[in-house]
Amino acid sequence: MLLLGTLQASVSIIPMPQKCIEKRGNFTVNDKTVITLSVDNEEMRNAVSFWNDLFDTAAGFSLEVSSTPRSSNVIRCRLNTSLPNEESYKLTVSQSSIHIDARTPKGIFYAFQTLRQLLPSAIESDKLVTEKVKWNIPCVVIEDSPAFSYRGVMLDVSRHFIPKEDVKRHIDLLAFHKLNILHWHLTDDQGWRIEIKKYPKLTTVGGYRKKTIVGYMWDNPTEWYTKRYGGFYTQEDIKEVVAYAKKRFVEIIPEIEMPGHSVAALTAYPEYSCTGGPFEVEGRWGVFNDIYCTKESTFTFMQDILDEVVKLFPSSYIHLGGDEAPRIRWKNCVHCQERMKQEHLTKEAELQTYFINRIENYLNTKGKKIIGWDEILEGGLSPDATVMSWRGTSGGISAALQKHDVIMTPGSGGLYLDHYQGDYKIEPVTIPSAPAYLSRTYNYEPVPDTIKSLGLEKHILGVQCNNWSEYMYTNAKMEYQMYPRSLALAEIAWSPAKKKNFTDFARRVDANSVRLDERHVRYHIPLPEQPYGSCDKVVITKDTVVTFQTSRPMKMVYTLDGTTPTPASAVYTEPIKVSGNMTIKIATVLPSGKMSKVRTIDVEKQNYA
Repeated sequence: MLLLGTLQASVSIIPMPQKCIEKRGNFTVNDKTVITLSVDNEEMRNAVSFWNDLFDTAAGFSLEVSSTPRSSNVIRCRLNTSLPNEESYKLTVSQSSIHIDARTPKGIFYAFQTLRQLLPSAIESDKLVTEKVKWNIPCVVIEDSPAFSYRGVMLDVSRHFIPKEDVKRHIDLLAFHKLNILHWHLTDDQGWRIEIKKYPKLTTVGGYRKKTIVGYMWDNPTEWYTKRYGGFYTQEDIKEVVAYAKKRFVEIIPEIEMPGHSVAALTAYPEYSCTGGPFEVEGRWGVFNDIYCTKESTFTFMQDILDEVVKLFPSSYIHLGGDEAPRIRWKNCVHCQERMKQEHLTKEAELQTYFINRIENYLNTKGKKIIGWDEILEGGLSPDATVMSWRGTSGGISAALQKHDVIMTPGSGGLYLDHYQGDYKIEPVTIPSAPAYLSRTYNYEPVPDTIKSLGLEKHILGVQCNNWSEYMYTNAKMEYQMYPRSLALAEIAWSPAKKKNFTDFARRVDANSVRLDERHVRYHIPLPEQPYGSCDKVVITKDTVVTFQTSRPMKMVYTLDGTTPTPASAVYTEPIKVSGNMTIKIATVLPSGKMSKVRTIDVEKQNYA
């Protein structure tokens, strides 16, 4: 028997289970295999229905689902209240049957996600597999529970919009890796993406911008894409996506930004600003001075919007943003200054707290709790607010010390997926930052030592990666930034911290890349980098070497004659000796044979008298 971490290549599960023992033999799924349910209801059928969808598409057959017991060629699903929590499961695969015990249908669902990763990768095919495949599952015993209850990814569709089908695609990938929260960032300065029937101009006006900045916002001169850009989700779209997520046990938390990041809304309804406008939906990125005014009509406006939002989202939380709200307009606004006098407030930070608390109290009457970015701490915090700590970990620590629940999502921890994941000189343009290499993301620990020492771990609900979309021009670019770092998040959020091992994780990422290939995910493959800074030309005056490295253990192949390398080309094992003019072409190769983009480095020798 082998414990996970030393398993054979057939078992490469992400996220790593708490306990996994591999045994001899396989269970083979065929068209006579039956799934039996100890409780036959809609949630249980949801937990297994996707399995039949996979087999129907890839294998050409579906499995019977029944409540009648069966002794062999069966996948038996049983609810068992003795398991630790609602997402726990125990999975036993023998040659004659598969037994799944779980406390709730969620656990059944996650057991099936594990089974998917034990099947041949062809099960992920979007069309019938014509070659003969044995749908074997290796015999294992797995006992598993998540480390954190909140395991999320934030999808920003305000800066760059993606269609609902792409949102569903991300939900599928999150669920596959046992992530259970999609934080849907629906409103910002650059676009309002959710239909509000009482205020139609929010989408017809606020959902579109006249121009979009190209490249970095501080580039001089500024370059603009001048075609009208935008889009939004109808309420029917929202209902469809929410229902889709529910079937996959993913909770969608909407974010409706306030009081800042509101230029798109104020363009549509300038009367809720301090100055009265006019405004234009922003095509630049950054933070803008015009935010919601605190006059009474604004709160009516926000409450009307939220009345429609809460009917669309059954989530326990509504995210209010609360970040990056300059208060300069409030300082010079007669309505805001009068509000401060009425409420006996001494500074504008307290007025922001008033704004958030008032909206929170209203949402509480609707059965909702709020989440806000850590700026909501600045003027004091209501007792039931949950804080997302993004500006490092200090906000999360401060909130937990005040007995508030916290979701850790610091950019400094490698959790911002819009940050570079390799040398900026050779990676596509994105948010300027030190690279958030896969290892940096993977090695993040959500519970700070301070919190551990004080026994306040229960207040750390979980962890989230954020994918801000300023530079995510297409869904393909979004996927490139999200994967495989979202897999690292999955392991942070689910697996025991004491079992984390980046080298083994990198092996499992390589093994699971073929599954992403089957689903046509455009994921990042590390490029060969140079430790002294990547470049496309090396000038030498004497014989020397050119050194390459990768951000995770990867095979590199190269040529020196200008031809394009293949998986069979020379393998990079040591620095390449150069003594004259030549062209190095080098790329990384996954075990599947899939290659990264090819890097070309021209070497030029200059002789000086």
